[in-house]
Amino acid sequence: MSRIGRMPITVPNGVTISITEDAVKVTGPKGELSRPVNPDIAVTQQDNVLTVTRPSDNKEHRSLHGLTRSLIANMVQGVSLGFDKYLEIVGVGYRAEQNGNNLTLRIGYSHPVEVVPLPGISLAVEGSRIKVSGIDKEVVGEMAARIRKIRRPDAYKGKGIRYAGEKVRLKPGKAGKVVGSK
Repeated sequence: MSRIGRMPITVPNGVTISITEDAVKVTGPKGELSRPVNPDIAVTQQDNVLTVTRPSDNKEHRSLHGLTRSLIANMVQGVSLGFDKYLEIVGVGYRAEQNGNNLTLRIGYSHPVEVVPLPGISLAVEGSRIKVSGIDKEVVGEMAARIRKIRRPDAYKGKGIRYAGEKVRLKPGKAGKVVGSK
């Protein structure tokens, strides 16, 4: 049996869950999320504990078991605590400014780059860091990836936008000519 799939999900106070045949809806203090669930996978709630079970050991059921449990656990965490992802801007003269909900990046192009957040996402600038936050983990990761894609870290100098804590391996530059040998 899936080790992840069989773990119970504890539901914190203030979070309500409604389970139908084909979907799970989670409502909490930060918002509401809904996701369709494969009809073969059973989601049950007893008191403040959710369990996900599968009908057989087919390859498809095994793969859906852990996936469904992880997606529901992320929904519960998202509506109660939310998700944050941080990006760092590295480079001389590279900076970010916040204009209302939008973000203006000045990162070495001839023009400033305007970033419009996806629905349900909020962006904040803290010095040379960008904070992407929201209740849906998938959308937070997608927004962070889109911002990083605007100026990926350079392989030679390391300049660009990177995830917080990301290690960028720098390539060595040109070796140069050896002087004095014939």
